[in-house]
Amino acid sequence: MPTETFEFQVEARQLLQLMIHSVYSNKDVFLRELVSNASDALDKLRLESLRDGAADADVSDLHIEIEADGDARTLTVRDNGIGMSYEEVGRLIGTIANSGTAGFLQELQEAKDADRAEGLIGQFGVGFYSGFMVADEVTLVTRRAGEKHGTRWTSRGEGTYTLDTVDGAPQGTSVTLHLKPADPENQLHDYTDEWKIREIVKRYSDFITWPIRFVPKPGGEGDSDGKGEGGSGAEPLNSMKALWARSRDEVSDDEYHELYKHISHDWRDPLETVRLQAEGTFEYQALLFLPAHAPHDLFTQGHQRGVQLYVKRVFIMDDCEELLPPYLRFVKGVVDAADLSLNVSREILQQDRHIRMIQRRLTKKVLSSVKEMMAKDAERYATFWREFGAVVKEGLVTDAENRDALLAVSSFASTHSEDGPTTLKAYVERMQDGQEDIYYLTGDSRQSIENSPHMEAFRAKGIEVLLLTDPVDEVWADTVGEYEGKRLRSVAKGEIDLDGEEGESTDSAQSQEYAGLLDWMKEQLAEDIKEVRLSSRLTVSPACLVSDANDLTPALENMYRAMGQEVPSAKRILELNPDHPLVKGLNQAHRDRADHAGLAETAELLHTLAVLAEGGQPKEPARFVKLVADRLERTL
Repeated sequence: MPTETFEFQVEARQLLQLMIHSVYSNKDVFLRELVSNASDALDKLRLESLRDGAADADVSDLHIEIEADGDARTLTVRDNGIGMSYEEVGRLIGTIANSGTAGFLQELQEAKDADRAEGLIGQFGVGFYSGFMVADEVTLVTRRAGEKHGTRWTSRGEGTYTLDTVDGAPQGTSVTLHLKPADPENQLHDYTDEWKIREIVKRYSDFITWPIRFVPKPGGEGDSDGKGEGGSGAEPLNSMKALWARSRDEVSDDEYHELYKHISHDWRDPLETVRLQAEGTFEYQALLFLPAHAPHDLFTQGHQRGVQLYVKRVFIMDDCEELLPPYLRFVKGVVDAADLSLNVSREILQQDRHIRMIQRRLTKKVLSSVKEMMAKDAERYATFWREFGAVVKEGLVTDAENRDALLAVSSFASTHSEDGPTTLKAYVERMQDGQEDIYYLTGDSRQSIENSPHMEAFRAKGIEVLLLTDPVDEVWADTVGEYEGKRLRSVAKGEIDLDGEEGESTDSAQSQEYAGLLDWMKEQLAEDIKEVRLSSRLTVSPACLVSDANDLTPALENMYRAMGQEVPSAKRILELNPDHPLVKGLNQAHRDRADHAGLAETAELLHTLAVLAEGGQPKEPARFVKLVADRLERTL
């Protein structure tokens, strides 16, 4: 096949320019990324050989080589792993197939410091491109295990790359960097120096389970095609010791952090390291990490979740979803089981009772670690909850077994303080004398909730209300129902009387005074509402809409519809403030049998104002504008 030239995808081209102009403060990490990619390729080949035999693949001496040529100014990272086909090279190297790429690039360009930029890049697993920080040209030669022909990919990072077929390429992948001149002032070292390579591997890749061998000079003819081989007896640069199998006092925090970065492709240190060792009838070891920053695709359907599964130190599966519940999908790490089959499949894992035992134990361990963080380090807990609180709260809906533990580590914004969120425990301790319920209100933002008419009486009486702004809040609050015997009550649902018994929201004299107006308005607005009643929750606004105690809120209706579920719309209840001048005037006009056409318009406007006050849209915007304009004209 003749050499073909292609243009990079727009996002890939933008990323290349960012890499070439170096958003990294420490350029050494390019080697970590290339070694990490090589390690993944070896893992995949080992896994494929376990599953189907991979008859044509050589798995006798799986390893990584780093070859340096000081005279030619090249550095090559080579593996004899799974390799890539011609089509895979074009798809995986020429494009960045990620739904959040555009937002990621924008955030990357806006990053104010190098550490933040590094963290963003790591989330997208595009470490291959980091080679352009230190190289003017990059050549990749690869042959997929079991295929006859290899593929060469070459680019100078200037918008295009070439692809051609290579005969005689060895199994696996080699990446050759044509290095830029060394420039120590700009952190650009001579990466052909053996001491520098040893230093980088020791610092970042010591724990990798495959031997990393150093080849100081070219191994002979054909090295540009990635054919050079290092001796299998060469002393590896890395110790290859599994960190999770070593005692805590044998491993430094830095080593744990490098393992986390290798697993997660995140460039920042984790927020928390969680160790677990189970002994007895079923033995396993776990080393888990809580990230310090949520990935861009945490709430997208294609988000990869789960930890790596090993069996007796042999890599079995990446992103093993069965080891943790979906609401802990951000947790990264390794689980090494002693009693599973090496050819275990996802289907078998779903039915395996040992895996279910591991999941229950890991879940409880993670939640207890968060609780401990909450008690000992408020700042780190605040970071954790800011990044992952919205997804953790999904567990309040789906995981009844751990609901109490989840409530114990959850916190929520409230009217008590703008400084930070509160726990339900702290809320209950602050409840006023005689207060029986925990009050909350959901909305798009704190500001919109605080400005809601439903909050007026609570604000006037100094009663604390939880301010819930995540979409999942609509669901979990209804599912949980209570905390320590206290009901969770939405201030926008049902009748609420903060002075007397529930259901007696107004005195009988006032009810009789407004009875005629309420019946008339219910008839006028029958298409949109099911009831009109006087309110005890309003002190400033003339009217508001509330849901019946057992009805779904409009936000919850919309959420279910977005999920493809058919949900009938429930009519709302219109509550009027009997002390508001507009409502008083409307009642007097109705009792005086004033112009009913004008009264009908006023009733319609009052209802639409209530819709707008809760963030909704008028049913007929043009008609609403006309009615308001006509009323304004009459006042001139």
